[in-house]
Amino acid sequence: MRNIRRWASMASALAIAVGIAACGGSSNSSSSSSSAAASPSASSSSSAAAPSGGSVTLTGAGSTLAAPIYQQWGSNLTSQGLSVNYQATGSGGGVAQLQSGTVDFAGSDPPMKPAQIAAAKGPVQHFPIAFGAITVSYHLPGVKSGIKLDGKTVADIFLGKVKKWNDPEIKAANAGLSLPSTAITVIHRSDSSGTTKGFTTFLSDYSPAWTAAAGKPDNIVKWPTGTGAKGNAGVAASIQQTAGAIGYVDQAYALQSGLTFASVKNHGGQFVAPTLPASSAAAVGIKVPPDLTVSTVNSPNPAAYPIVSQTFVIAYKDVCKAGVSKAAASGLKKFLTYGLGAGQAVEAKLGYAPLPASIDKLDVAALGKLTCNGSPLS
Repeated sequence: MRNIRRWASMASALAIAVGIAACGGSSNSSSSSSSAAASPSASSSSSAAAPSGGSVTLTGAGSTLAAPIYQQWGSNLTSQGLSVNYQATGSGGGVAQLQSGTVDFAGSDPPMKPAQIAAAKGPVQHFPIAFGAITVSYHLPGVKSGIKLDGKTVADIFLGKVKKWNDPEIKAANAGLSLPSTAITVIHRSDSSGTTKGFTTFLSDYSPAWTAAAGKPDNIVKWPTGTGAKGNAGVAASIQQTAGAIGYVDQAYALQSGLTFASVKNHGGQFVAPTLPASSAAAVGIKVPPDLTVSTVNSPNPAAYPIVSQTFVIAYKDVCKAGVSKAAASGLKKFLTYGLGAGQAVEAKLGYAPLPASIDKLDVAALGKLTCNGSPLS
């Protein structure tokens, strides 16, 4: 509990610094800029360069999970002439904007699908950036964090089969805990969300019935029950406002909102709370494919929290051929060079699990291969 309180304090400070609660799930949401100056429109990435005074504005959009990271990195880089205008539109929105060439980079929790890459303006590079827990958060007055839930039970709740908090399926793993007969209200994302993809991947791994009802894991699924809300902030707010509610929320948002959350049974049979060490453990021992599209859901590590999402920066391998200006391409390199170096310590302070050294090294090597019209980025 001491660690949870410490992370809650960090998340509160984060909300003040970068406006975490303002990160919506709509592509029409207002932009989140790391600079106090007016941000340029993200309607055309060719406008990203702002040469006056040597300043460059880098535009990005996508993952709400990663929004606090990119905003804080951008804030830290303003003194070096780089302003970052990042819109928290959800992972699907970020990928769509990268495909259309309206941003310089996308933030996405799941990697792009082959069909999405085929529809893009050229080959893309995925850069794993950080790992974050997806909490199973709830609002149950009088009950603290730590209700124990396994994958099948979570799936049955989101299928609408388990309807009350004192259902025998929940009570079976929580002997000695007094649970009320309060009706369960399911809250889920209404937008195209990488958090949804990570969460439903976990559900599908433990419940064939879930997959049969909702379909394969994806950014958008057919929810059998519940009420939708936009973005992590929207889901967190809905849970806060509804006694008996349950939903899935990225850890930074859950902590900032003061939500209570479950300890979830992992691959090794242990009930694990979504702490920073448990999120870090999820990245230990995972397979890293050549394109760096790693996955940390249901990590085999017995110390890992089981619902941990990876998050990526996605950029074109030849940045300028996709329509990005040379100045903005150089800004992208500066942004990622910082993020894969000193920015990793920033992640830990914000409550995210940084990259293992082995993955960070692969990212740095991939960054060195990005080009602008065939020439290495300066």
